[in-house]
Amino acid sequence: MKKFMGLTLLFFLLAQTVSAKRERILFDLKFEFAKGGEAVLAITDTIYKGLPAIHYYMVARTTGITDKLFGVNDVYETIVDAKTLLPLKSIRNIKERKYRWYNETYFYHDIDSLNSNKTGWIAIPDNLVDIVSVFFYFINNHLFNKIETGSIVTLPTYHGDKISDVSIKYIGESKVRTVLGEIKTYVLVPSVDKGKLLNRSDGVMFFISKEKKIPVLLEFDMKLGQLKAVLRSYKIDNVEQITK
Repeated sequence: MKKFMGLTLLFFLLAQTVSAKRERILFDLKFEFAKGGEAVLAITDTIYKGLPAIHYYMVARTTGITDKLFGVNDVYETIVDAKTLLPLKSIRNIKERKYRWYNETYFYHDIDSLNSNKTGWIAIPDNLVDIVSVFFYFINNHLFNKIETGSIVTLPTYHGDKISDVSIKYIGESKVRTVLGEIKTYVLVPSVDKGKLLNRSDGVMFFISKEKKIPVLLEFDMKLGQLKAVLRSYKIDNVEQITK
């Protein structure tokens, strides 16, 4: 897929490690100085083919002037193995202005294959993640308290019925001032194809809370202006968890 990489990156960043039965993370999308929509992630423990798994259901919608520019109404779903954190099934239902994309994919890591409605069976590399689970996998396996500044991790990633590498660079720590107070964060920069929207390939920056391991701020340097995703709410079993 070649459209709206910035919002897609937001979606897969939202897949963070959590432990309760059901979580809900809500972001406000802000384009320049105006609110431009919201993104929501629901995370639920589940069973897939008799084994423990985690279901991620994500939706993002633009509003107002941002909707006129981008017209986004996207739904992303991924089921991952609770132990390996690798994807088992994914559904993409993308609506962006006149652009449409729907696909279902099933992953068979034991035989290094996947089966997509779009292209059928294809071979895959070991430990393949998808565009939703890539940051989930990175944070659980690579983002440690003693990670070195400048460290880069590259992961084979499935997206848009293609396999490519996504590199994630850790550039250090930062304090982010939010409505919840000042929060200590890890700062990550993924290297992506800038496409038609981003100013540069490193024009995306993620700020992840050191304490809760959830994103509190995302910044996208886009050709049409700056897009931000600002954490508004984080609930576990419908109970708000955000405190100053």
